[in-house]
Amino acid sequence: MTIGSGGSSVVVPRNFRLLEELERGEKGIGDGTVSYGMDDGDDIYMRSWTGTIIGPHNSVHEGRIYQLKLFCDKDYPEKPPNVRFHSRINMACVNHETGVVDAKKFGMLTNWLREYTMEDILTQLKKEMAFPHNRKLVQPPEGTFF
Repeated sequence: MTIGSGGSSVVVPRNFRLLEELERGEKGIGDGTVSYGMDDGDDIYMRSWTGTIIGPHNSVHEGRIYQLKLFCDKDYPEKPPNVRFHSRINMACVNHETGVVDAKKFGMLTNWLREYTMEDILTQLKKEMAFPHNRKLVQPPEGTFF
C-alpha cells in the first residue's frame, strides 16, 4: 500500500501493513466465508498466519471448512506469502501431496502486486474452487489434513 497525493508517494512499512491486515482480519471480512489471523501472537515479525475458507455454494466444496497456513517472509508484501492448505483439498492449483498452492498455477501469486493482501488470496482461492475445472472434482474425506 502506498500513501500520497500529487507526484509523491510513501511505501507503508511491512509491519504497519501487516498490522492493518491483522486488524481487518479480526473484524471479519465480507460475508464471513473467508477469515484469517495470526497463527502465533508472540511472533513479533508477524510471519505465520492461518486462514479459513468455507467452500462456495453449488460446488463439491459447499459447506466444507478449509484451513490454510500463510507464511509472510521478510520480503512481504513485495513478494507473496507462501500459501499451503492444511485441510486436504483437490484443486488444480494445489499440490496433491503437500497442500502447497502452486504459484505457477494460481495467477494471483504468479502476477503478485504489492497491493494484494492475504484476504485477496483467500477470496481468490474461494473463487477458484467454484471455477468449472475445480467445482466438481472428487474431494478427499472431510476432516483430513496434509
